Amino acid sequence: MSMTLYTAEASIGWASHIALEESGLDYTAVALDLSKQQQSTDNYLKINAKARVPSLVVSDGVITETPAILSFIAQLAPDSPVGLPDNIFQQAAINSFNNYLCSTVHVAHAHKFRGSRWVDDPASQKALTENVPNTMSVCFDLIEADLLLGPWVHGELFTISDAYLYRIACWMEGDGVKVKNYPKVLAHREAMDKRASVIAVKEFFSSVPGA
Repeated sequence: MSMTLYTAEASIGWASHIALEESGLDYTAVALDLSKQQQSTDNYLKINAKARVPSLVVSDGVITETPAILSFIAQLAPDSPVGLPDNIFQQAAINSFNNYLCSTVHVAHAHKFRGSRWVDDPASQKALTENVPNTMSVCFDLIEADLLLGPWVHGELFTISDAYLYRIACWMEGDGVKVKNYPKVLAHREAMDKRASVIAVKEFFSSVPGA
């Protein structure tokens, strides 16, 4: 199956991109320039009316939202490093972690630049932005203490959750999180940086002008 991933350098699209590299599946990546609002062009809105990335175009249609894309990749490549475990409880644990990143951690991060999604008042938007170091730290307190089992998110088994956590963990410094307080998260990030999949994604963006 040939697939096309629409992503952007500053986006969560890295998680799906890394998972595709880990999967060994045939795919093409297309980088959008968010600074030029390419996600809001008529052509892209026909792909994803949400005007967001990532989007994964497959023969049956378009898949959006990172947990759904990651799950699709994992099911499509069961024998790869990102294939789902056979145990359904372990599958549920992966879904639980990924949904937490999507519904809570990524939302806390988005308050930094996109407070207008939630409030109209400029002062309220400013307050959301200023609170990002606190809200993101609360999230990483939980991840560090309880959710990241080590060395990978769910223990010895590498999963799609690792690609997802890695991308969000790369935002810690920019979000004002005191990274020295999270040695397990930092060790995970360093281990991910050594994987061929992450190196390949970095090389992809380094080769795309204005990505």
